[in-house]
Amino acid sequence: MIAGDDALLALGRLLRDSGYRFVTVTPASHARVNSRPENAVARSVRDVFGWSRPFPRTLLSDEMLSLLDSAGCLIEDGELLKSTVRFSTRDDMIFVHSAFPTTGADAVFFGPDTYRYLSLLERLAPTAKRAIDIGAGSGAGGLFIANACGSVVLSDVNDVALRYSRINAELNDISNVEIVKSNVLREVDGDFDLIIANPPYLIDDDARLYRDGGGTFGERLSLEIVRQSLARLTSGGRLILYSASAIVDGVDTFRKAVDPLLTEKSADIRYSELDPDVFNEELDREAYRRAERIAVIALDVRVR
Repeated sequence: MIAGDDALLALGRLLRDSGYRFVTVTPASHARVNSRPENAVARSVRDVFGWSRPFPRTLLSDEMLSLLDSAGCLIEDGELLKSTVRFSTRDDMIFVHSAFPTTGADAVFFGPDTYRYLSLLERLAPTAKRAIDIGAGSGAGGLFIANACGSVVLSDVNDVALRYSRINAELNDISNVEIVKSNVLREVDGDFDLIIANPPYLIDDDARLYRDGGGTFGERLSLEIVRQSLARLTSGGRLILYSASAIVDGVDTFRKAVDPLLTEKSADIRYSELDPDVFNEELDREAYRRAERIAVIALDVRVR
């Protein structure tokens, strides 16, 4: 790791060892809570590294300030300071990711979708000799299943995501991972007996990497992941995809698009709707004018 990464790792360990806990909410909820007058300025470490609130220099210890500065993650906000990273927790695991608001093109998102994704993986309890988390982001999914796998590749096209994945692996004491920059599976060698993915699945006007899935309703990247994965799974291998579908006139548009791909290979398929209504504010946008809702879905494929 470079010096800045070491500093960010040390900061994460300091927070973890202090008992820090934070569950990251949706951007809309985050904005609502932070807009309350009493929340304009941070009053605690949790406010700084969870709620991304500006803070006076005296709020953090000299050690935390020094580590944050050395990591290149400390900026001025008027007369106050602000962290450009957040830390979220899930049980005993802690993850560094981008601060709120995640407006940058290379922002690394962590939120309710991440928690649903981890809950799905927990319920399905996949195991593997060699696994990959495509579009790993913070690395949460791949790191969550790492103890049940011989090795895990964390791949992404976003250099910031690769940095955070690397730090999060160290932060959670997970050593059986490899960090690879790759567009889906194009730059990754070999086959896998487990492929997991929680890709961006919306249409984003700003083309942010963590959010924009391309296609008519954000489905293009998810379909490409399915297409490439079916060609790279070993016999008996498994694909677990967490994504979403725009429902138009009662029709699940993602399922309609993915079904032809699934018939090309002998496999056992389970498709389920995990949440019937997410990101409902998107329905106000022209891109979703024909949609009546956006549903979170899970696709679980075992090739024969």
